[in-house]
Amino acid sequence: MQATQTNIDEAERAKFDALADEWWDPDGSLRTLHHINPVRLQYIEQTINLTHKRVLDVGCGGGLLAEALTKKQAFVTGLDISTSAIAVAESHKRTAGLDIDYVTVSAEEYAVHNQHEFDVVTCMELLEHVPDINSLLQACGVMLKPGGHLFLATINRTAKSYVSAIIAAEYLLQLLPRGTHDYARFIKPSELHQVLRQQRFMLVDIAGMTYLPGLNKCAITGDPAVNYIAHAVLGD
Repeated sequence: MQATQTNIDEAERAKFDALADEWWDPDGSLRTLHHINPVRLQYIEQTINLTHKRVLDVGCGGGLLAEALTKKQAFVTGLDISTSAIAVAESHKRTAGLDIDYVTVSAEEYAVHNQHEFDVVTCMELLEHVPDINSLLQACGVMLKPGGHLFLATINRTAKSYVSAIIAAEYLLQLLPRGTHDYARFIKPSELHQVLRQQRFMLVDIAGMTYLPGLNKCAITGDPAVNYIAHAVLGD
């Protein structure tokens, strides 16, 4: 696999660079990530024992999931294209006394020299921010060991998701900064399934994630109409 810079949206990088100081503020602009992080971790843990597994968190941001995975005794590497987010992640891991390897790099670039290295790859709330999900998932497959586990979380492209994830979340309830999401980049589960098959993944499960703004909580549900989380396994 050749290194590539083509799957980086510079506007998205700048957007998340500007939000870097918000990552660890539970009341800040990225507070919803604090609410959904325990649910993401629970979904992963119900599938695989993380103890001593090599885990790659692609699009790790400030390290919310990476730190949670490390506390479950996984050996974690976090990747992000945002230099500012990685700086925040590095600072917070030192404060927390955790051993996590953070790298400012795209998945495609990192995959060139890190093939079949990881038992688990997580890619949460990233697919809807990259130009080419096929390229990203190909890189994830390259970095996984055969039979390795891939966990993804993203947003469905439905009328309900437009109302909930953009109109309500960004404008009415102000749960997220305006402009966080582009509806055109939301991904239907059927589309994700097709790309996963092309990259030799077997889709094991898709579950809905319902956010409850009044309670500041998230729950796994049977309805993937807005947010959903998925588990796939790489073929041999």
